[in-house]
Amino acid sequence: MSDKQTDGVRAKSQAFKRYEQVEKTQDYHLSENDSDAFDHDFVIETVDMAPWFTGSPEGRQQVSSQLGSALESIGFAILTGHGIDPKLHQQTAALTREFFETTTLEQRMTYLAARHGSVNQGYFPIKQTTIIHPDLVEGWVFCRRAFDLDGDADFDPSKFWPRPEYEPKFREHVIAHDRLIKPIMQALLGYLGCDPHLYDERLTATNFGFRLNYYPATEGRPDGGRMLGHEDVDLFTLLPTPSSAGLQVLNRRNMKWIRLNAPPGAIILNTGDYMQRISNDRLPSTTHRVASCPGDDKPQARVSYPMAVYVWEDEVLEVLPGLGEPKYPPIRAETFHTRITSKYYGDDYSSSSASGSS
Repeated sequence: MSDKQTDGVRAKSQAFKRYEQVEKTQDYHLSENDSDAFDHDFVIETVDMAPWFTGSPEGRQQVSSQLGSALESIGFAILTGHGIDPKLHQQTAALTREFFETTTLEQRMTYLAARHGSVNQGYFPIKQTTIIHPDLVEGWVFCRRAFDLDGDADFDPSKFWPRPEYEPKFREHVIAHDRLIKPIMQALLGYLGCDPHLYDERLTATNFGFRLNYYPATEGRPDGGRMLGHEDVDLFTLLPTPSSAGLQVLNRRNMKWIRLNAPPGAIILNTGDYMQRISNDRLPSTTHRVASCPGDDKPQARVSYPMAVYVWEDEVLEVLPGLGEPKYPPIRAETFHTRITSKYYGDDYSSSSASGSS
């Protein structure tokens, strides 16, 4: 374990404040800690998306109000009525487990993540998701370019997949969730008093980071936990309810952790740094982590498959109109992204091409 990782086990978030591109006053241990306190009373709101898809103005207004209010409060919401068959989530969970358990480490290492660019695509071995904290998770990030979504005649799945037959299987999941991106953004823009269609063009065939997570079974609470406390660097993340518990959300009002348990078939939605920036801090990027479950008599591997929604590298992130005096100047998306993620990947991660504001 590197010195930086050792420090990361003990470190608190404010030690890395210089990398942040939005205001974050919360100070928490990156790892699970004996001093952690838990909030047993706060309930993360469930929002039924079905009225949005009926198309009535009243239904859309209802969803917009509920969703925006939930995210402004805590940065998280649980989505039901989204129209995605729960069987697809079950299929993706099984495929994710199979993907990691039937490929060899040698095969996976061939696709080791190259630490550059706005979406860090490729394989992350266990304890190497970041250089500041030894997370007990293997991960694999696939961005839009890893899927045959845009009819590219030169598309070659072997560039991204150790077994190309997995690409069309996971593509089905990506396509289904891609359909939710614009409705969610339109609802949030409406809540903020903006033109709901302001981001339609930017979110047409936009980039994303589809991450497969595989947490090996562990006995008790390991040093450092399963995934460190962090905030997502995106507009928002779509996470189908994992089959195993462990997701925890930080309530910044009292600095206590909330154990989030969503029903099967639901999608957990959280806002990220891109959204906090453009909303002038109205919609926060909320801290969360994956904790161990020491009470489990039969420890099992855990899988999850979040989809982080971005805009393309050359898009400009600027505070939306009508939200008061902007707290942040306009900035190129890649500049913003790599400045933040340098805390995870090293100070040289912020590319020279992304060194200035737009």
